Amino acid sequence: MSKQILIVEDEVKLANLLSDFFKSHHFNTHQIHHGDDVIAWLEVNNPNIILLDVMLPGKSGIELCKIIRTFSNVPIIIASAKVDEIDRLLGLELGADDYICKPFSYAEVVARVKAILRRIDNNSEQVDSIILDENSFSVKYKTRQIELTNFEFQLFKPLFNHPNRIFSRDSLMDTMYSDQRIVSHRTIDSHIKKLRKKLDELTKTESIIQSVYGVGYRFIPPEK
Repeated sequence: MSKQILIVEDEVKLANLLSDFFKSHHFNTHQIHHGDDVIAWLEVNNPNIILLDVMLPGKSGIELCKIIRTFSNVPIIIASAKVDEIDRLLGLELGADDYICKPFSYAEVVARVKAILRRIDNNSEQVDSIILDENSFSVKYKTRQIELTNFEFQLFKPLFNHPNRIFSRDSLMDTMYSDQRIVSHRTIDSHIKKLRKKLDELTKTESIIQSVYGVGYRFIPPEK
């Protein structure tokens, strides 16, 4: 069965062009051009992925992303014409899985969508191959196991629970420091470096915690 993409874009011409391009790659599409119509549609439909513009009439893409994440883990790609806005948007921890800057090539959008869907298709098997044990603060992979510090465990937990989703440094700091103490991004980077080293030694694969330049980090489950 073909995967369905929800295109939320107020520029009808652009939405039509995207839809045609996706259809040429054997995807089904549905278009919504007003932010206020999105949630009602999602209450009765289950797209495989959402391409969500930020600037919309009615509810903005930011508002919609926050609302959608209260009831669904459907993958969301945010599209924005403001390149310098991307870090801020993701810094709000909207729960988006990826982002793309306008103007973009249709081929790039399709490639991003295919990459996310491919990862999701493999996630059920891949996540089963790596286990996070809350009782022992350890990570198990195949026949191997490593122990994490409490800090490393709490840092890895949100990444592990949401494979492929980008987490900003600010959102990870909020997770680690509930008392709202002032901590620099370098502190998070330092702990990620130590955590990544342990996980790389465990899985013997390419790093499963990826840096997203200028934004933050995401967990890519190892292949079996």
